[in-house]
Amino acid sequence: MNCLPQPDCTSASSPLPTHVGIGLKPRHYQELLRDVPRLAFLEVHTENCMGEGGPPHRYLEALAARYPLSFHGVGLSLGSAGGIDHAHLSRWRRLIDRYEPALVSEHIAWSAHGGIFLHDLLPLPYTEESLVILCTNIDDMQTSLGRSILVENSSAYLTLNQSAIPEVEFIAEVTGRTGCGLLLDINNVWVSACNNGFDARRWLACIPGDIVGEIHLAGHAITAVDGHELRIDDHGSRVSSEVWKLYDETVARIGPRPTLIEWDTNVPSLGDLLAEASRAGAVAGHREPVDARPQ
Repeated sequence: MNCLPQPDCTSASSPLPTHVGIGLKPRHYQELLRDVPRLAFLEVHTENCMGEGGPPHRYLEALAARYPLSFHGVGLSLGSAGGIDHAHLSRWRRLIDRYEPALVSEHIAWSAHGGIFLHDLLPLPYTEESLVILCTNIDDMQTSLGRSILVENSSAYLTLNQSAIPEVEFIAEVTGRTGCGLLLDINNVWVSACNNGFDARRWLACIPGDIVGEIHLAGHAITAVDGHELRIDDHGSRVSSEVWKLYDETVARIGPRPTLIEWDTNVPSLGDLLAEASRAGAVAGHREPVDARPQ
């Protein structure tokens, strides 16, 4: 892998503090409101809040008064050749107008075709054709929302023969053509590297630091398929030791970024989730997370 020229990696900016947040889960609503633990932000999956009212919005409005929000989508299918669903995008816009999140993000993936939603984040072939499609859809999203977004590198379980552009170069080209930033998921890099036999450390060393607007950390599962070890990005456990080490090395190279602990399945107690967040804060050199309590 030939690395791209590395610009000043301390220049990336974000409207969020360079501290640690957690994903918002219903089982933690009341505890977060009661105790108001010190966190930099809460991440919300937009598709969970696209109704017009009800308990999700009642709690989210109360929490938004205490914490900055990051909106993270999983269903817009930015890699779809047929374009993105503008009805879905309109629901995005209403949410953003209502809550004014600090960050907005989606995935470098596709998940819908011909009106059928496939309930997964499927990989793109890294080709010029895919690059044009993805950039067109990102431009459409950013224009419709009136703001820049971050796009997340997805985990991969196989290598597509059609791919002609190295993934790092593909991502850098996407950010250069559209002005979006990268949501760097380090767990996804590790999972993909183990499944497909590349060097995760080398991959991360080649990412231009100034395009990284946020970092995700998560756990993953390990299973056997036909006698081979396969890592599954299930967000169902603590961050692995290998991912912690990669995070440490990445922060040492590019500086701290807003960092999220993702734990979406087998959701733990809030205390366990906050312990992971504290560890991330310690790795990034922040012994005390930002105090989000109202002044």
